Amino acid sequence: MAVSLRVPEDVKKRIARLAQRRNTTPHALMLEAINEKLQSEEARTAFHAEASRRLKGMKRTGMAIPAGEVFEYLEARGEGRPAARPKARKLA
Repeated sequence: MAVSLRVPEDVKKRIARLAQRRNTTPHALMLEAINEKLQSEEARTAFHAEASRRLKGMKRTGMAIPAGEVFEYLEARGEGRPAARPKARKLA
């Protein structure tokens, strides 16, 4: 499938400079950029779908982990301290 894009002149120049620095073609650079953007957006979409699925489950069961416990756990792990994973429980 052939695609035609109207690229502003300043963007064309930036693409050409970067392609030259990376020893590639402007075409290859644009394909790489498009693929990276697609992967990013697909990952974002999957993340939101998973979050929505989990939120529905949480609302259905009432099981959750308080945010403060999650943050304490992540902080400890980020600092390299041992930490037990918080457990989900029925919240009021």
